[in-house]
Amino acid sequence: MRTRISGLWLSRVTTTEPEYSLTDPMLVVMVRGGKRLLLGDRVYEYRTGQCLLVTTGLPVTGHFFDTPALGVALTLRPEGIAPLLLAAPPVPRSSGAAAIATFEIGPGLLDAVTRLVRLLDQPGDIEMLAPLYEREILWRLLTGPHGDVLRQIALADSSLAHINRAITWLRDNYAEPTRVDDLARLAGMSTSAFHRHFRDVTAMSPLQFQKRLRLQEARALLLARPDDVAGVGHLVGYDSPSQFSREYRRLFGAPPGRDAARLRG
Repeated sequence: MRTRISGLWLSRVTTTEPEYSLTDPMLVVMVRGGKRLLLGDRVYEYRTGQCLLVTTGLPVTGHFFDTPALGVALTLRPEGIAPLLLAAPPVPRSSGAAAIATFEIGPGLLDAVTRLVRLLDQPGDIEMLAPLYEREILWRLLTGPHGDVLRQIALADSSLAHINRAITWLRDNYAEPTRVDDLARLAGMSTSAFHRHFRDVTAMSPLQFQKRLRLQEARALLLARPDDVAGVGHLVGYDSPSQFSREYRRLFGAPPGRDAARLRG
């Protein structure tokens, strides 16, 4: 649920059904419950009192295993992080940091997040205090054990920034034919270095990443067009209806038409 504080979200989840989503850079604090995320061949789990840090847009599969679950999420914006980098203490820069991290929330970070959420009961203070509390949250992340993961969002020359050019292109052009060599040039890397860094960040190859984007977009389209499986497959980049159905079933556990009918029900 979006709140009146820009970038702050609250959630309450009661289902344990798998969900397929495209992330944005954000900090998530699990207030109660537990969630497991699958990114490529990596599994991330966070429970009550733990955080999830995501630094780029990724197609993930997730499910809550302890419900009802309550969470707080804050969108991470480069323009908020960049001014803090000059004052933050230097840390060793990693060459291939993953785009997701989980960790225990410390007392300082917990206090800052709590104060930000409590502003929802004091709307007259939001305009003045919310930017200050958000700045404190970012500072505590930057100076914590995962500071270098967060820095890569704002650094124009970080490996994440280079990979993000390719990720952004794939998100905007998922239905188009793609060559890894072209993506590598877009990222300003050799093909071998690009492939290695892309897998470090996303736990997938570029083509696996594109396939996941296509299938997740197809699932959303099928909610509105459940009787046009072949047409939806073509819209997301599949020339072969049988290949589309086969790969859709492999990811979601049911053929496109049946899965769409279940979701609509």
